[in-house]
Amino acid sequence: MLTLAGIAVLVVGFLIRLNPLLVIAAAALVTGLAGGLSPVEVLSAFGKAFNDSRYVSVFLIVLPVIGLLERYGLQERARMLIAKLRGATVAHLLLIYLFFRQTFAAFGLTSVGGHAQMVRPLLAPMAEGAAESRYGELPDKTRWLIRAHSAAVDNVGAFFGEDIFIAVGSILLIKGFLEQNGVTVQPLELSVWAIPTAVAAFAIHAIRLFLLNRRLRRTLAGVLQKADGE
Repeated sequence: MLTLAGIAVLVVGFLIRLNPLLVIAAAALVTGLAGGLSPVEVLSAFGKAFNDSRYVSVFLIVLPVIGLLERYGLQERARMLIAKLRGATVAHLLLIYLFFRQTFAAFGLTSVGGHAQMVRPLLAPMAEGAAESRYGELPDKTRWLIRAHSAAVDNVGAFFGEDIFIAVGSILLIKGFLEQNGVTVQPLELSVWAIPTAVAAFAIHAIRLFLLNRRLRRTLAGVLQKADGE
């Protein structure tokens, strides 16, 4: 029962709003020690998990580099660059990213993109810059809306694109599930049938993006007219 102490650490840590990474690490440490492992063995298990999951390369290399670039104005430069393109809109920018994200994922390049690597430092600021170039200063609510849609295109592109790639974990998971229920299929068949789904997802999300454009035009143009009247 002592090994369940890690759950208590998680609950308490999240209740008092400590750093999630520290809370999880503390919970794992408490669980390991309660299970009879030495501190060195717990640390070794951490290292093996990071290495097996390939999180170590992201956590120790990619994220610090992105943080350093942001400190020296990466987001501001991205916002200024897109603001110079007068014809750019939020929908056009996000639709282009969705196309490339889904295409790269279809070839198994799921690491090309991502929230930490691409959305937060580049895509979201560029989308905000596209809106600012047309409507001026944005309300906070609108900024969060644009950021949410920026994250959504990354999710949709990666999720529906990767199933086209034959050597991806989701294809193997589907194959195994179907075989357990008496349906035998080949991974190539699953990949081929994932193409119409990916096309439909792209089309549906493209409609959502242009509806977002119309919503921004309707709400922000009204704010500008009211400001001009005052």
